[in-house]
Amino acid sequence: MVCANLLVKNGFHVRVIERKAYPFHRVCGEYISNETVPFLKKHGLFPKEFDPPQITRFQLTSVNGQTAFTPLDLGGFGISRYVFDHYLFQKAEQAGVEFLLNTEVTQIKYHEEGFQVQTSGATYEAALVLGTFGKRSRLDVSMKRNFLQHRSPYAGVKYHVRIDQPSNLIALHNFQDGYCGISQVEDSKFTVCYLTHRSNLRQYGSIPEMEQAVMFRNPFIKNIFQNAEFLFAKPEVINEISFATKAPVEDHVLMAGDAAGMITPLCGNGMAMAIHSAKIVSELITQFLIGKINRDQLELQYTRQWNSHFANRLWVGRQIQKLFGSEWTSNLAVNLLRQSRPLADFIIRNTHGHPF
Repeated sequence: MVCANLLVKNGFHVRVIERKAYPFHRVCGEYISNETVPFLKKHGLFPKEFDPPQITRFQLTSVNGQTAFTPLDLGGFGISRYVFDHYLFQKAEQAGVEFLLNTEVTQIKYHEEGFQVQTSGATYEAALVLGTFGKRSRLDVSMKRNFLQHRSPYAGVKYHVRIDQPSNLIALHNFQDGYCGISQVEDSKFTVCYLTHRSNLRQYGSIPEMEQAVMFRNPFIKNIFQNAEFLFAKPEVINEISFATKAPVEDHVLMAGDAAGMITPLCGNGMAMAIHSAKIVSELITQFLIGKINRDQLELQYTRQWNSHFANRLWVGRQIQKLFGSEWTSNLAVNLLRQSRPLADFIIRNTHGHPF
């Protein structure tokens, strides 16, 4: 959506093909780092009319309920994907983006300096294709992307709830082989989103049984689930979330957001990275379409810029994740946060970017 808004305002024809129809929910922590705010405001894409809560504090709890707090110097804001994606969709539609909704891309072919994009009902020609299809897609399979060679053991689950919690706090609660985040979004609602190893689900057979048997061992999680008003009839779920390294360009398709690489959710920064990658790739596409750079230069410069901005943050996120999901390591993480503010600042700084 950000790419579409930027490119259509630069005078290019943009077609977005989306498997669903807006608005809809996605599994997401729904926290956006404030590093994005100057960019969003500059381009008229900051959702100020929804009065998103400002998040300035972080809480971490261990599997057995030890806890620590730290301020977030940069902080962020909370907004649901249901609202924010729809808001960006409406902006893009008003600006002249062509949308094909309820339409799934089945194959992308590059041939003679152009693309053929196939759906179940038609084939479309394009000078450039952006892959913005998230964490995992059938297109990843059809393109035979390397990260799919190893199956991921992680599943993600999301709810919206109403509960009495501070609006400026984002919390990360550990449980065995997983962790659960909670923070406020628009309309005084809260997002509860957790990542779990599939062995938990396999052992207990269903999401509710697993939550009670495994997650409720953390008293903070138990309190949320027993006292919140749940707003979904059933949770949003996604399987096989992969944090493996991905290429930002595949078969000449430019990948952005999670399609280019997913930071571990505990870092709470995937949406900001997606927005920043949209800025980078849209600027380079503009240079390509007005003839300032060729396709090889476009792909090389995007790969270099993507790695420069994000590769280290993804690596740090993978290392930090090793401190989560077990009683001993989560206690260690809580104690480190309590006793070493410089270390906490270092970790936050290396998983977040600078305002752009």
